[in-house]
Amino acid sequence: MLLNNFVIIYKKVIMRLYKILWLSIIVAIGGAAGAGNSGGLLCNAATIDEMRFHCANDTLKINSLLMDGLKSGVTDANELVCFYAHKLIGTPYVAHTLEGDSEKLTINIDELDCTTFVETLYALTRCTMNGRYSWRDYAGHLEDLRYRHGEMGDYSSRLHYMSDWIIDNSNRGNIIDVTSDIDCARYKIKTINYMSTHRDSYRSLANDTIFERIKNFEIGYRNHRFPYIKKEQLNSKDVKRVVKRGDFVGLVTRIEGLDISHLGIIELDAEGNPVLLDASSIGKQVMLEKVDLRKQLSKSQKTEGVRFFRIKE
Repeated sequence: MLLNNFVIIYKKVIMRLYKILWLSIIVAIGGAAGAGNSGGLLCNAATIDEMRFHCANDTLKINSLLMDGLKSGVTDANELVCFYAHKLIGTPYVAHTLEGDSEKLTINIDELDCTTFVETLYALTRCTMNGRYSWRDYAGHLEDLRYRHGEMGDYSSRLHYMSDWIIDNSNRGNIIDVTSDIDCARYKIKTINYMSTHRDSYRSLANDTIFERIKNFEIGYRNHRFPYIKKEQLNSKDVKRVVKRGDFVGLVTRIEGLDISHLGIIELDAEGNPVLLDASSIGKQVMLEKVDLRKQLSKSQKTEGVRFFRIKE
């Protein structure tokens, strides 16, 4: 019995020391990689204690990707989005990686869903546009995009609805919504309240304070009006005139209380038709879809159209 207790205590001590060593390595890597950069981090960047890593290799992979981006010589935002998207093809699709007992800035580049895929592309691209190559800068841009006003608080500070995400990030100069620039754009009016009407589907909403905060944010999206393109018009000249490869795209859903159900980026086929490059829950990985977006959505009863937005340079 004494021997067993000793073994258990020994294992706990070793795991604690391993965790301390791991975090020290992460900090050291970030400091070394950022030492030669000009400029400073975003002032609201989360501290190391406020971050949640998938593994130590995430920081190494981010630094490596950013170095590849700088070496590529690509400077156009949309082309950088495509550059990084193709680098991430084959990355496993894993849902709910942002969830935990408390809100932390989750950094996981080894497992992506449709939202974290787009966030990852934005943060990598923004770093490269600024001539940065440290995971710390990546973390700052990730926080700036993911959270309301660019600052992480509790679960309710995360921009859960894409309409809220688009408006908040557009107002702060991170992205621009180009949907309304397309001549065939239509407007939809919808009340967005899916989370509060499906409280049991979200673990964090068991907290009454968090639940009330989410409901308060939803009040601003009662009868919300936003532009979209009908899926039947995706190969039209109007769309091809505005949409570029590397644009972000959101699929507008018919699900009550929800605005956008899936995200990805746009690639173009030989005819210039939009094709979806996404973290696919069906394909279980980041992948370029085999048919153009109009054909892909033609059989979807829940999707009625799309929205397009891109990084503001």
